Amino acid sequence: MKTVLTGLGALAAACLAVAPADADTLKAIRDRGKIICGTSTGVAGFSTQDANGRWQGFDIDICRALAVAIFNDTEKAAFVPLTSKDRLIALQAGEVDVLPRTTTWTLARNTGQGVTFTGVNYYDGQGFMVPKKLGVTSASKLDGASICVAQGTTSELNLADYFRRTKMKYEVAAFGTAEDALKAYESGRCDAYTTDVSALSANLLKFRDPSEHLVLPEVISKEPLGPWVRSGDDTWFNLVRWTLYVLINAEELGVTKANVKELAETSANPEIRRFLGKDGNYGEGLGVTNDWAVRIVAAIGNYGESFERNLGMSSPMKLQRGPNALWTEGGLQYSPPFR
Repeated sequence: MKTVLTGLGALAAACLAVAPADADTLKAIRDRGKIICGTSTGVAGFSTQDANGRWQGFDIDICRALAVAIFNDTEKAAFVPLTSKDRLIALQAGEVDVLPRTTTWTLARNTGQGVTFTGVNYYDGQGFMVPKKLGVTSASKLDGASICVAQGTTSELNLADYFRRTKMKYEVAAFGTAEDALKAYESGRCDAYTTDVSALSANLLKFRDPSEHLVLPEVISKEPLGPWVRSGDDTWFNLVRWTLYVLINAEELGVTKANVKELAETSANPEIRRFLGKDGNYGEGLGVTNDWAVRIVAAIGNYGESFERNLGMSSPMKLQRGPNALWTEGGLQYSPPFR
């Protein structure tokens, strides 16, 4: 098994004092003075660097929320770009504390690999992109097509399952990274490119003329995405899981970046009072202060605000909430109760 060093650079030398699976990860992070998060090498809306090199995106918000919970500072977060095939190895090896990086929750990954899924921050599914000039408007017309795909992803297995299930033939062209697979597709080496639908939408933004490409309507898989941690540290697992639920529960309760501090002082709603640390000691039970939810929402906003800013109609992605709407709005997002 190779050691994952790609993309670490100077950050690796400075920050790789990460706790092993059976250690106290939260203490190691506090001692180090920052949290180290595994991110993608660049997926629009989820994790990209701006013109100044600062990481931003929907997955990045999870890491910055953790930095706020621990340090009350969104900048106490460092980011390590990881390819699809290297991401879980890096987490297993202790090179990152948490992996909030478009990684699907599957049975095989959750058993016997030393990593644990914490919760779904984005419900996705796999699809196909084709050049419009190909004249294909449905995945059912891809019989005999060559398909570009990234290695080390669930997309490879889903692709094989789909063509076996539909009894169609295809030729796979697998590449080491999603970027290489996309470049191969754009250069005409493949008839189609397959990955999660959200990533297909992000990739359209990279083309000189997005109108020349079509995302086919079929969704061929379930891809629940969310943060991963190493197994064996329940305290850290719980803090990561419930930090995600802070964002979702805030939206459910109508707590926003703009009103959270006022509600913390004035609300008589018992659910809001528990959530914002006015009643009970729930934050302390997770190893942080009782006002952790107030600090997170004040810095990041709630789940809906993060979605809209990074992925929604106010962003270049223009994605609908769909299954990522709250359960009260016909979606699947749902927080356990803070009690």
